[in-house]
Amino acid sequence: MTRSTLPVAAAKTRVGKVARLATGDVALFQQVKDHIAGKIQDGFWRAGERLPTEHELVAQFGISRMTVNRALRELVAQGRIVRVAGVGSFVAEKKPQSTLLQIVNLAVEIRQRGHDYACTMLVVERVSATLEVAAALAVRTGESVFHSVCVHLEDGLPIQLEDRFVNPNVVPDFAQQDFSQQQPSEFLVRTVPFDEIEHVVDAVLPTAEQAVRLQMDPAEPCLLLTRRTWTKGVPVTLVRCLHPASRYRLGSRYSASGNPVAT
Repeated sequence: MTRSTLPVAAAKTRVGKVARLATGDVALFQQVKDHIAGKIQDGFWRAGERLPTEHELVAQFGISRMTVNRALRELVAQGRIVRVAGVGSFVAEKKPQSTLLQIVNLAVEIRQRGHDYACTMLVVERVSATLEVAAALAVRTGESVFHSVCVHLEDGLPIQLEDRFVNPNVVPDFAQQDFSQQQPSEFLVRTVPFDEIEHVVDAVLPTAEQAVRLQMDPAEPCLLLTRRTWTKGVPVTLVRCLHPASRYRLGSRYSASGNPVAT
């Protein structure tokens, strides 16, 4: 059987044996949703492959189209599948997920996935702090601060545009570093032990310049992670990390005690 990739309309689907839904407390749409998610997890349907149509799922499970539609809509909302009007539903490409509540070494994270990592430094300079930057770093407006911009790539594809400001009162030799050997965040984590982190995530559209640097359509959305760190109450850095939403995810799993859980 020939596998299809999104969005080839003529691709065949595999419905398999007729499934029977259990009667009980679990809603029918949830059972359909779990069935499809399980097939994706098991590799029965792979990334880019077309799923059975709503009509085929209705016939397979013997339930209403409204129930099937709700199950598919929830899978779309969870990022498990994508739906193309007039074509069908497809298994979504799995996006790498980076932890949200910790500072991770992006190079290590990418290499652990078996992919190639590269960092292109675009800017390392001293600039006058704007009102926003001055407030974030607890310096005077117009005071000289360090500014760096770099692009992180996975297998040659940009996945993060990093725009960073650094407090020179805490890291006076930041601009003298050789960032071809280690990325700015790696240098800061090794040099300045931080004791507080603030993370804020926004959904934004890239500027024209950012879209060029990330090799993406400026009409596509991005995830913007804004991070600040402190050491002994003194701000160290303000950094904005822009990710194309189609290529990356941010998330974490923690126990009730606050400790991270491996996933």
